Amino acid sequence: QVQLVESGGGLVQPGGSLRLSCAASGYTLDFYAIGWFRQAPGAEREGLSCISNSDDSTYIADSVQGRFSISRDNAKRVVYLQMNNLKPEDTAVYYCAADLTCRGDYVRNLQFEHWGQGTLVTVSA
Repeated sequence: QVQLVESGGGLVQPGGSLRLSCAASGYTLDFYAIGWFRQAPGAEREGLSCISNSDDSTYIADSVQGRFSISRDNAKRVVYLQMNNLKPEDTAVYYCAADLTCRGDYVRNLQFEHWGQGTLVTVSA
């Protein structure tokens, strides 16, 4: 079973950038599609993005389109979420998750099987 560990969270000022990493162990990363999700305080978990394991195709949710991007480095077993022009409303715990398919509806419906523990991102002046 794949294990996932997120890193790269922290405190950033509005307008700043962060790059989150999702590191995989226990299985080769290129076997799985990887998704990114977040959960703000008092809110439901929200699907953000995914990247395919077969052709590196990606999905980005409308809510972060143009500011967030996803990429993967299979040799390093890492998937990245690049977040630019961050806003206070981006404050949340960010999770990565693995499944066999990257599809927008799977992301929106949180239909990923294996989850990491999350990393906190705080956007504040």
